[in-house]
Amino acid sequence: MDMNAWVVARPGTLEFTRLPVPEAGPGEVLVRVEVCGVCRTDLHLLEGELPPHRPRTVPGHQAVGRIVGTGERVGVAWLRSTDGTCQYCRRGNENLCPNSTYTGWDADGGYAEYLVASSDYVYPLPDDYPAEKLAPLLCAGIIGYRSLLRAELPPGGRLGIYGFGASAHLTTQVAIKRGATVHVLTRSEEARKLALSLGAASASGAYEQPPEKLDAAILFAPVGDLVPTALEALDRGGTLAVAGIHLTDIPVLNYDKHLFEERDLRSVTANTREDGHAFLEFVADHPLTVETTPYPLDQADRALTDLANGRVRGAAVLRIGT
Repeated sequence: MDMNAWVVARPGTLEFTRLPVPEAGPGEVLVRVEVCGVCRTDLHLLEGELPPHRPRTVPGHQAVGRIVGTGERVGVAWLRSTDGTCQYCRRGNENLCPNSTYTGWDADGGYAEYLVASSDYVYPLPDDYPAEKLAPLLCAGIIGYRSLLRAELPPGGRLGIYGFGASAHLTTQVAIKRGATVHVLTRSEEARKLALSLGAASASGAYEQPPEKLDAAILFAPVGDLVPTALEALDRGGTLAVAGIHLTDIPVLNYDKHLFEERDLRSVTANTREDGHAFLEFVADHPLTVETTPYPLDQADRALTDLANGRVRGAAVLRIGT
């Protein structure tokens, strides 16, 4: 039996094709995909900013679907496997495992009607929640949650959010629900309006300074030029966490202006399953407004183009099955 799917044929080319339905091996499950979120990481892979790990890979790592045979609804996210034995896994940092693999990069992902995933790495999901509202939680939400942890925002602190796409609009809500004051800085006027509607205290241009010094900041935009801008906005002892898997070059930093007074600059690398479970439990107790822009599966190329050009409100999602 065959299925509809998209593959990255070569850098810059996404191809709609027919592929055999994959077969689950030992410790794996076959998932019929309902919805798959469209992530900027998919765009980086398509454009060659992330080197492909295998030819003609099906992208997508925010898949909501049902296990064939049991009907259980699950989420398939970015982290696909780890070795479980290295020093990083043993100390609870499986996101740093050198032998980790990733959905939609090392193995076919969710821009297809079916995918195979490890049963140990899928997330149980509720049946009574719209699939297109669940999909963005599986990467945009989880990586935003880890970024918030990495930023070490103090209770009741002042948080700056740079860039306001899928992940940022969820992280903003999590931070506010945890008592933070959030200032959003982004180039998009439409995104600034969305940020204010979700409870941000202010929303201004990406390179502007916020109305008060920040205790922490998260850079979601893959723009290295914003690193010194965000560092300059930090108060003493503040932390900037860079959330993306890809970032353009960072300009030369001035030690006194950007780093002195114990300002910290941190990267964020994938996530652990513990992060994922903790975030999904938080959302169950503190529901979020998940803004989505839906596309049919056969328009995944348009969804990525719209994402690249800032035309997506909230998170783009592909409607695939029922």
